[in-house]
Amino acid sequence: MFRRATRTLLTIVMLMAGTALGMGATAGTAHADECYTWNRTLSQGSSGSDVTQLQIRVAGWVTSGERLSYDGQYGARTAAAVKKFQAAYGLSADGVAGPATFSKIYALQDADCTPAHFSYAELNKCNSTWSGGAVPAATAKANALKTMWKLEAMRRQLGDVPITISSGFRSYACNSAVGGASNSRHLYGDAADLVGTPSLCTLARQARVHGFSEILGPGYPGHNDHTHVAFDPSAYWSAPTCGI
Repeated sequence: MFRRATRTLLTIVMLMAGTALGMGATAGTAHADECYTWNRTLSQGSSGSDVTQLQIRVAGWVTSGERLSYDGQYGARTAAAVKKFQAAYGLSADGVAGPATFSKIYALQDADCTPAHFSYAELNKCNSTWSGGAVPAATAKANALKTMWKLEAMRRQLGDVPITISSGFRSYACNSAVGGASNSRHLYGDAADLVGTPSLCTLARQARVHGFSEILGPGYPGHNDHTHVAFDPSAYWSAPTCGI
């Protein structure tokens, strides 16, 4: 917590220093970040790997049933997600990602690029290598990072309440040991089972507006004790007890 508070303070100081030196909105970022640094302002029409990095962090700020592509193209959907992110954190919601937006992201992420309230350890209780699943280890870990940022958005929208993850990435061996489906999204690293509070139905309903395309919860076979969220190419929601 001390490290994050220090980095947040540094962000504010550097942003103020940049303003004092006459840095405009197009002058780039306020400071270099340990995880990833944006070096230009991004808006509709921008493209590149820096747009993809932004999309990873705002993909949880979408409308019901929508999924934001990680395609490096700053289109209308990315701009809308950025606006929602900005509004959620008290920034000017103009859909343009500049120093203020990036500074907020820097304050939210740790040096390994995970968001403030989640960690790789929470998303992988199977092994330390991310190997043995349906995709290469690097892909599984990258998918888990995308999931964490969606959960961070969900957490914020629920009023900054803690969200507890009981299961994330699984190798085939780990999946078999817990009786998981043979085609489980856990094998891809882009799934998380949520337990505790808020209620499982609250979690299932809220997940619909944060980019999750697979939501299974109370009332669905085998899911009365958790809410499952994932990024499945074929969208499917089912939590009958929750009205989904």
